[in-house]
Amino acid sequence: MNLDVFAISALVNELAATIVDGRVQDIIDVDELSVGLEIYARGMRRYLILSADAASPRAHLFSAKLRRGLPKPTQLGLLMRRYVRGGRLIRVRQPAWERAIAVTIDGREGAVSLIAELMPRRANLLLVQSGVILDCLNRVGPDRNRYRLSLPNHDYVPPPPLAGQLEPSRLTEADIAQLLASADKDSQLTRRLLPGRILGMSPLLAKEIVFRATGDPRTSARDTDGAALYAAFCEVVAPLLRSEWQPGIGRENEVPVEVSVFPLRHLDWQPCDSTSAAIETLMASFGSADAYEPAKRSVRVALDEVKAKLGAKLAALRRSKRDAAELERLRQSGELLLAYQYTIADGQRELRAQYDVDAPALHIKLDPERSPLDNARDYFRRYEKAKSALDAVPALIAETSRELDYIEQLEIDLRNASNWPEIDDVIQSLQSRGHWRGKPLQRLGGGGREGPLRVVSRDGYVIFVGRNSRQNDAVTFKGAKPQDVWLHARDVPGAHVVIRNDGRRIKAELIAEAAAVAAHYSKLRDDSRAQVDYTRVKYVKAIKGAGPGMVTYRNERSVTVRPQDESVLK
Repeated sequence: MNLDVFAISALVNELAATIVDGRVQDIIDVDELSVGLEIYARGMRRYLILSADAASPRAHLFSAKLRRGLPKPTQLGLLMRRYVRGGRLIRVRQPAWERAIAVTIDGREGAVSLIAELMPRRANLLLVQSGVILDCLNRVGPDRNRYRLSLPNHDYVPPPPLAGQLEPSRLTEADIAQLLASADKDSQLTRRLLPGRILGMSPLLAKEIVFRATGDPRTSARDTDGAALYAAFCEVVAPLLRSEWQPGIGRENEVPVEVSVFPLRHLDWQPCDSTSAAIETLMASFGSADAYEPAKRSVRVALDEVKAKLGAKLAALRRSKRDAAELERLRQSGELLLAYQYTIADGQRELRAQYDVDAPALHIKLDPERSPLDNARDYFRRYEKAKSALDAVPALIAETSRELDYIEQLEIDLRNASNWPEIDDVIQSLQSRGHWRGKPLQRLGGGGREGPLRVVSRDGYVIFVGRNSRQNDAVTFKGAKPQDVWLHARDVPGAHVVIRNDGRRIKAELIAEAAAVAAHYSKLRDDSRAQVDYTRVKYVKAIKGAGPGMVTYRNERSVTVRPQDESVLK
């Protein structure tokens, strides 16, 4: 995502109208490169997110409560708690023609500025007081930039001023003609001429202007009419210079791809209520809504390692189950040694003899230092030991399979985790079962564990959805009644869904909708079709020795559905 100068100007106007004079109540470490501010202003609590992500730097108001994505705050986050929390936000401004926002807060230790530099690949968030950098998210030393050091206790140096570019409000038709004439070659695209020559001209803005002038954003300078290009420039840019913003998103194949504060005709255009809403809509399409993704990453690696280890163990156990022939060979070797012990010469190293008339001879290795009887006893000892091990294999296979199933359920628990305690539940489960490598982690804070999802259908049925193993256990064995309908995606980890039986006949349509929710909160979420089993709660039993929420069931029927979230029930 690339916010241009005008989008940032619109955002500054929006922030000035909503959060200036507000009180900063909290600092939220969203992820390693993003910080959030909880601000109470004009009788409302609002959340401002500032991100120095090199791929999608941004600043905007967030429509929901921001969540902490890090178990410990960054160094910048700690300093912001000292200098910013509790302070009054007194100003939001944009340096002239720069893709940056400076937020000034009057805090307990004086005024400080949070400067969000929103240039892709060079994004940064800096805390500055009296022109000196207190700290920043992306530290830049002299090995990377000798002109601008971004380091604590160094002077803050703004980006170098733009020189040699045309002022949009003073641009003339003659200037446009001169730009077209300056093309290095006739095939050079017009949209590539404008950025870098005109202040505030982004690639997106240039593409829109060329499209309005020629009907094709790929038009070359040779084929572009200067008068038409100037007219299109005035049509698009004049409202922007008057701060007449029209925020929205541009779509390609129904997927949001651009944010702008002017209507786009070369894309499918969707207006939004605010610039922040447009940015949030685009970011949601990038799959960035999960603020806890950085925290989940290390846990997911641990789960992958455990799965690989258990999978290898299960494969080895299954191979050993197929080694019954070798077990039988040990017994037959011992018996043949007893039968032929008087024919074995001193120092003999091998005996060849048939156990069955129709079978090939066995090649039985001997220890020449031991008697034939001792050799036979050794084969019998090995046979008994192997037999005992082989007898235990079916139980070990079952135990390992159950553990692997539970680890796969923990993967779903982690995917659905919406706060630190629920991530912590997964970590604690791994630790308690001996799967967490290294030192045990201390329990993490922040937020509370959520209970099962409760939904009331259009017909008034109460439906409970367990989105992790702990909630599954509660849904099935603590809150459900024997005649309630229980649903679960077939043969994969996922949610326990219970439809409360209130005495009415539960229609097939409701079962199908609840099944779609069960599939959504399962491993089959991204599949186009999923098979879901359903039965009465009284036929569902916990598996002894397995993890919470692990069950067997009987008397089930099944339905094939398309996975959908709980909105399908409402």
